[in-house]
Amino acid sequence: MKKLSEAILTRDAKRDIGAEVLEAIREIKAGGGRKFTVQVSQATEARIKLGQSQADFAEMLGVSVRTLQDWEQGRREPSRAAKALLKVAAAAPKTVRKVLAAA
Repeated sequence: MKKLSEAILTRDAKRDIGAEVLEAIREIKAGGGRKFTVQVSQATEARIKLGQSQADFAEMLGVSVRTLQDWEQGRREPSRAAKALLKVAAAAPKTVRKVLAAA
């Protein structure tokens, strides 16, 4: 670990971390602060609508958990057939659950 310089130690000794945290909380409550948006993949959306874990959803689709994780994290694209099934699962999760339970 790098040793901290005297300037950094002096600066940090004068800080009131508690006051800084309270100030940040007030800013957030007032609607300020940074805002982030997260893009949810089609696979994640479908899995969440079905209320399944990654392992259960991957088994239902007939793919490995790793493949599903790659789809959800944007490292790989599902095949056209898988994309079609994901669309149906996102649009009609109850129907997909019912049909696949009967299979």
